[in-house]
Order: sequence, then structure tokens, then C-alpha cells
Amino acid sequence: MSITVDPLRLSKPQDSSTYLAIRTSQGGRTVYSVRVPLLDLPTILPVPDPNNVDKDNRKVDRLHAKHFGEYLHTKQDWVAPTLLARDGGGCTFEKVDEHGAVGYLTVPWAIGGVSSLRTIDGQHRVLGVAIEKQRITDAISSVDRDMARKVSPDKAAKLEAERNKLIGQMDRLKAEFVGLDIYLEPDPIKAQQMFVDVADNAKGISSAVRARFDSYKVANRTLSDVIDHPLLKGRVDAEQDRMTLKNPNFMGAKHVADITRAVIAGAGGRISKKAEQTLTDGEVIEQVKDFLDVISNAFTDLAALTEEGPEAERQPGELTLAQEVRRNSLLGSVGMLRVLGGVFRELRSGENPVALDDVTDFFKRLDPHMAAPVSETSLWRTHPDANVDFEMNGSAPIMRTQNIVHLVSVITGWYKKAPAAL
Repeated sequence: MSITVDPLRLSKPQDSSTYLAIRTSQGGRTVYSVRVPLLDLPTILPVPDPNNVDKDNRKVDRLHAKHFGEYLHTKQDWVAPTLLARDGGGCTFEKVDEHGAVGYLTVPWAIGGVSSLRTIDGQHRVLGVAIEKQRITDAISSVDRDMARKVSPDKAAKLEAERNKLIGQMDRLKAEFVGLDIYLEPDPIKAQQMFVDVADNAKGISSAVRARFDSYKVANRTLSDVIDHPLLKGRVDAEQDRMTLKNPNFMGAKHVADITRAVIAGAGGRISKKAEQTLTDGEVIEQVKDFLDVISNAFTDLAALTEEGPEAERQPGELTLAQEVRRNSLLGSVGMLRVLGGVFRELRSGENPVALDDVTDFFKRLDPHMAAPVSETSLWRTHPDANVDFEMNGSAPIMRTQNIVHLVSVITGWYKKAPAAL
């Protein structure tokens, strides 16, 4: 007896999906516009992890994503905007018309967390669909386990109806489509800028998120390297602009960018367009890390923070050392760190820059005067030049630009002619 096997009927290993696409151009980039089944989203796009911030996107809120999945489940007339993704070069397009505007777009699957596509806008929708798919899958498994048991005919009929209902919900995810625009952009830095540009007018984007991704500014572009310094590592909030009392971090990403600008351009200044074009990232990183080294060695509170390490364990309800510094020291205020950054710049600039060790020694003389809040007997209130820049019981300098600039000038002058209290 002979057996004939038709190899064309056998499934072949598959690691991609193909869609009908329209190829257009936007902003000098090729854009592929496709409609994909909802169920395909977690297959071709990386499913974001709420516990880890994607370096190319903002942190995802699991509850918000879950609500989108519930919205799909409860609303037959759901609506959602087109998702935006970036292709680094893994997709292939085969034209089917003479103009090359219509064709077949083959998109590699996201396997093991590795994907050709990166989501620019739509993370919560991708995660929401993944959560909804898992809900249906788990529910079907539960029904199957119940059906495997010996149950009454009535119970079996109810379980069968429930299973069919769940299968219908999964089929709906296969049958309902959503738009996806895929931008061909191999440059990861430009890809991060795309995220900022898309989110620029969206409600809710914080300055901290902008600081992480807006690559037009050197203070933002160098952020990831600067926050690797031992003083900041593991203590920078990547999402929030305001540091509440309960926030365990030392500062936000926006504040690191502010300090960088103070070191490079002065406490009250901006980095000019010319400087943006001429400064190299390496130069900026080196100068800012020199400043962080100096203040870490000069000030007792910051030295303790640096030595503790970001992995230090705390008991439930116990304050982190960063929180203690923010509560009890002027060094916990970004304003004071901006001032010190401005002083550092003034002392290190010019034809005869002050040596780093000498700047450290000078800052050490300021260390005994960093307690917060400021008392009536504090140097900052008793010195006639500095008292205009601090309010009684303040935990930071007055944050008006003119006060910050004035205080930088006062402290810089103390390097050559220190008051008696120093």
C-alpha cells in the first residue's frame, strides 16, 4: 500500500505576517499603512511590560491597558485611532501596481521580546489586547476543565454555551481590524524624537518624559549617561516632574537636564543654538560628571547618598536616604543644585579655570551651611548679599531666575573673598 503526501498542504515554519499595504511618504520617511486584526497586535508589536520602562517609550499603566481590553469586550461599536510604529528595516514590501503605492507588506513577528517594530503610539492598546486575549484563553481553559468532569446534562449544556460564547469573543478579535502606520526609520535617536513629536500636543506628556526623549537638546540627549553617575543611579524618576514627599527618588529626569544646563550654560541661561551644534555629547557628559564628582566629595549628605548605592534595602514605611536629604538639606532642592552648577561653571571657565580639587575644597566650606529649612541664624539669612535670595524657613533658594543668577554671583565671589562664617 503506497501513501502519497502532498507537501504543499503541510504548514511551514512561520515567523511573519503579510498584509495589504499602501506605501506613502511623510516627513521624508516611507510610511506603510495597513489594517491588522486586533489579535495580531501582540504578535507583531512588542507587548510592553508595566514593571519596566521601555527606553524608547514611556512607562505603561497596566490598569489603563486593562480598561482598553474591557472596552473592546463590552463595546460592540468600539473605536480606536491608528497605532503608530517604527520599523528599523525588518519589513519587506512587494509592490503589486505599476506605481509601487500598493503592495504586500511582510512584518516579522515579535519573538522573545525582540521585534522589528517598535511602538511609537499605542502601547496601551497593544497591552490591552494581550490582556483581553489572555482573559479569554484562561476562561476557555477553565470551561474545558469543568467539562472534563462528570456533570449533569444541564450543566454540560451551559458549559458548552459558555465555551461557544468565549470562542466567539476570540473570533471577534480575529475579525475586527485596527489601523497601523509603520514608519521606516532605522536611526534609533530619530525614532525617540518621533515619540516626542507625536506626543508633543498630547495631554499628559511630562517634562520628565520629554527630557528623556527630546534629542534636539544636548542636555536631554546626554541624560542616560549622566544619570549613570553613582549619585543619581537608581534615584531619578523617569516619569514625574514634581517630587512629592512620598517619592523615594532624589530628583526627576527634567531636573537632571536643568542641572546639566546650569553646568554648561549657567544657572539662569539656556544652551544657545550655536552651542547645541558645537558641543559634543562627550564634552557635556564629562563636565556634568565632573560636577557630580565634586559635590559628591564636598558635601556630607551627598557623599552618604553616593556611598549607599541604589540597591539599599529599606523597611516598609522607612524613608529612603534620598527622601531624608530632600527633607533636611538644601542639597535636596534642584534650585540649590542649579546654583552650585552655575558656580562650578563660573569657576571652571575662562583662561585660568580653577582646579577640580580646589572647587571641591571650596564647596566643603559651604557644607556646614546646607541644613534645611533655613533659620534666622543661617549664613543664607545673615549675609547681606545672600539674604535676598532665601526666605525664612525655606528649603531652597527663591526660584526666580534673577535670584538664582544673583546667588551664583554671590557664592562665586566668596571663592576669592569668603565671609567670616566660611
